[in-house]
Amino acid sequence: MTSSENKAAARQSEGGVTKPIRKVVIPAAGLGTRFLPATKAQPKEMLPLVDTPTIQYVVGEASAAGLDDVLIITGRGKRSIEDHFDRSFELEHSLELAGKTEELELVRSISEMVNVHYVRQGDPKGLGHAVLSARQHIGDESFVVMLGDDVMDPKAEVTKNMLAIHAQTGYSVVALKEVSPEEISSYGCARVETDDDGLVRIMEIVEKPKREEAPSNLAVMGRYVFTPTLFDTLAETPPGRGGEIQLTDGIAALMSKEPVYGYVFTWGRYDIGNKLDYLRATVEIALSREDLGPPFREFLVDLLQTDLDSQHV
Repeated sequence: MTSSENKAAARQSEGGVTKPIRKVVIPAAGLGTRFLPATKAQPKEMLPLVDTPTIQYVVGEASAAGLDDVLIITGRGKRSIEDHFDRSFELEHSLELAGKTEELELVRSISEMVNVHYVRQGDPKGLGHAVLSARQHIGDESFVVMLGDDVMDPKAEVTKNMLAIHAQTGYSVVALKEVSPEEISSYGCARVETDDDGLVRIMEIVEKPKREEAPSNLAVMGRYVFTPTLFDTLAETPPGRGGEIQLTDGIAALMSKEPVYGYVFTWGRYDIGNKLDYLRATVEIALSREDLGPPFREFLVDLLQTDLDSQHV
């Protein structure tokens, strides 16, 4: 073995990797206030991107990464999420009678993607509290956390690449992406170092720092792979920013017990809680579809030309 391979093997042994990760936690209990009034009576996670709810893209990403046990953390007013991933016998019967086999297969496939479970968070005490509420379901296993309003382009394979780093090291992995200095105060922020194997290790992590206090411009994105040790640190984490139990604070405490690695990616993420990003996601996803892409692209070109012409009148 090379020196690099020996180090990787040692890390894997220390981390105690014994089996592939199967379980994923999707926190979806937030109120979605950035998208009012649309989210007054429906979950933000059910906002459609073209014709598919946001959270279905997240569950689809989990399935593509080999995760088949999904726990969704819900709250009041989130029943439609449960209904979406359940069987709809009346609808299926109606589609079958109408001979709409393609639509029937589509509807049935939603309930067959993965095994879905639900836990209600109860009090909205923060993202860290939401993840901690999954402890009994996860048990003593490593697991994935995927935020319900962060959508990743499937071709970016963010979660799959993070799982590969966890398999190599045995430790937790946090998704990171560079943002502008003006944006960093909206995110968790990490300072990192790269080791001899090219792995990125997180040395410091803070929640929504002021621009002038940020340790870097690497923002924490909505994908995480955690060892079960995180539950112990979250249970000991006091309320932080906003009076909530912050997941970022739990990660900082975890770093005092074991290494935490970062996975830096550059593209493919949509923040569906942000209106401009939501519109961008809708347009880009529509353009990528074979059934909608060509005519929609033609419409956008005509619209742009009409706008340009009107400015020269």
